[in-house]
Amino acid sequence: MNIKYKKIYIPLLQILFIALFLANEGTLFAQNVSEITVSGKIFDQTKNSIPGASVIVKNSSNGTLTDIDGLFSITCKSNDTLVISFVGYQKITRIASEMQGGEIILVEDFVAIDAITVVGVGYGNMRKSDLTGSISSVSSDKMKQGVISSAEQLLQGKVAGLTVIQSSGDPTAGASLRLRGGTSLSASNGPLIVVDGIPGVDLNSIQPTEIESIDVLKDASAAAIYGSRGANGVIIVTTKGKKGKSSVEYNSYVAVGTVARHLDLLSADQWRAYVRENNVAGAIDYGANTDWQSELEQTAVTQSHTVSFGNNSETGGYRASLNYFDNEGIIKRSHLNRISVNLAAHQLAFNQKLRLDVGFNGNTDKWHNIDSRIYERMYNLSPTIPVLDENGEFTSIGGTNYENPVELNTNRESDNSRQRLMTYGKADLEIIPGLHAVANVSYEYNSYKGRLYKPTYAVLEGTDDQGYAQRSLGDYRNLQLETYFTFEKELASVHNINLMGGYSYLDNTYEGFGAERRGFDTDLFHYNNLGAGQDYRAGDVYSYRGNAKLISFFARANYNFKGKYYFTGTLRSDGSSRFGENNKWGIFPSVSLAWRISDENFMQRFEFINNMKLRVGYGVTGNQDGIGEYKSLAILGVSGESYYHAETDTWKQSYGPIQNPNPSLKWEETTQINIGLDLTIFNKYNASLELYQKMTSDLLYTYAVPQPPYLVGTMLANVGDLSNKGIELSLDGILMQTTKFKWSANLVIVNK
Repeated sequence: MNIKYKKIYIPLLQILFIALFLANEGTLFAQNVSEITVSGKIFDQTKNSIPGASVIVKNSSNGTLTDIDGLFSITCKSNDTLVISFVGYQKITRIASEMQGGEIILVEDFVAIDAITVVGVGYGNMRKSDLTGSISSVSSDKMKQGVISSAEQLLQGKVAGLTVIQSSGDPTAGASLRLRGGTSLSASNGPLIVVDGIPGVDLNSIQPTEIESIDVLKDASAAAIYGSRGANGVIIVTTKGKKGKSSVEYNSYVAVGTVARHLDLLSADQWRAYVRENNVAGAIDYGANTDWQSELEQTAVTQSHTVSFGNNSETGGYRASLNYFDNEGIIKRSHLNRISVNLAAHQLAFNQKLRLDVGFNGNTDKWHNIDSRIYERMYNLSPTIPVLDENGEFTSIGGTNYENPVELNTNRESDNSRQRLMTYGKADLEIIPGLHAVANVSYEYNSYKGRLYKPTYAVLEGTDDQGYAQRSLGDYRNLQLETYFTFEKELASVHNINLMGGYSYLDNTYEGFGAERRGFDTDLFHYNNLGAGQDYRAGDVYSYRGNAKLISFFARANYNFKGKYYFTGTLRSDGSSRFGENNKWGIFPSVSLAWRISDENFMQRFEFINNMKLRVGYGVTGNQDGIGEYKSLAILGVSGESYYHAETDTWKQSYGPIQNPNPSLKWEETTQINIGLDLTIFNKYNASLELYQKMTSDLLYTYAVPQPPYLVGTMLANVGDLSNKGIELSLDGILMQTTKFKWSANLVIVNK
């Protein structure tokens, strides 16, 4: 071949050969990348299936969701990358050809969970990840388990800075709550309780088993939205029944309780040895071997039975539950019997733009009070004294505090009952996208009945008064209306705005009466016929009534930029009938800031840090519980002296000033500064550090005043200051987790 043509054709042949080779390879490659159907099942770390998890081909619209059993099936190319995700879990990717028939396990993502977890903040909710104040949340699965006679016990040891104090083992004795220490000398130190958006509710009107979650607003920047009632913090309770499928459940338990430890007192033989060795003069040995603590104790059996059922759909639903609770105390005759009913229902209308909620919570308690004097006697009485004498009667030894404690506990009838009822109705209307109008009306009613009888043969008052009977009744009513608007808007995908403003009206009325009588010829009537008592004394009959009103205006603004920089500001104005003429209205502002440090570019190299957020807050709250009704006014009352009325020829009760006016009387005011740091590492360990300082001024206190110029020698006024400061550290995380075992732990450290 001509050299000239060789130079032309040989390169062309080479190019053609290469092209044919590549085409062939492309055909082979295309044959290898065929369409396949991938199926599998998605679980969580405890091997529970995850319905609704998404399986999507990366960078495409091809995807599917798992069914109720966690199963999925998707058709794609063998070399496609599949993205598996579910809210609250870490996203994972897999090559399609490597997944056929496989099982996928998703791991919880603490940061993602915070982004979807909704927390009550007062007049609305926020995502936990967006919080700027100091708020702790406890879900039902993390609440204290065991024998729970009052809802406060659910929080024991769960929230840093919150102290749950159980005064005794008496089942009728509720627990008291203290959040970051006390703030008052004479007013209430307990936090405000808000149940399903209704503030000021008696927490024990709710069954502990019906509580879904509890959010604790600890610092003033979070609690200031409740103004003159938020000085001691706020506890927001959300009950069950808001969502879920049809279900019928029965839960029960039986528990046995005994005394954990006795006081180390002398036994009868030890007492005798001590008397001999020390030559104690006047010591009398009555010949018995009595353990007074054991004589008054019993093995306490507690049982609880709950039946609940509900049904929920896309347009509405309901939940109902009935609970029977019977709790014996470790002291004989002490017990608490409770029957509780809870109902909740909701309905959506107008294309789900309107939501209507109604609810009812009620319970009735019956219990026997224990005379607290038995404890003093059981610790002081000689162990040689028998419980019963030779005639089978209770042994009676003369002397102060020497009454037989078993007799004191046996020969008393103290039967008490209480009914609690709370009902509410709520409407939430979406006017335009992002703008909601909310109205909430609630009514709370508590009634108490007390019955006491000490028979003629009972020591102390029984024998002294020839029988003593008492009856008492008290009612408490709370009517409340709250209405507010909320508006939420996202601008340019970087600005998030949430606004809220509203009005509140509260009308509280309480009243009651009581009567007592002595001098009974027979014990047959017990406390049921006071008229049979022949010994009537001044003061044996009494009654009372009071009313207070509170009107409030409130507003809150939340803003965050790119999910990194947060601002919250609140303002509340309270007008109360309890305040003095010169201080009828109070203003309570707060502001808080947060910075999500972990989202900054300079933090990306620290891959083990999933979340780091710094929070700073300042706020002012108030406390009006110590003022009471009519305390700022001049009041007349029975002076304790009588006078002779000549026209009727009778003696009459005289009246005179019993309280000085104080037009400057106002609420106690607490200012609080809070600095907090939240941290999540390795996506399994959480830490929260809080530093706070509370300064309470205008403390309410009754002190002596000169006469004259004052008509009465005492006056309630705002005097003095009080300071609290401390450090709180909360740690929690998953220490070990397998498909069949999960070990998580939490630690709370407080330094005040």
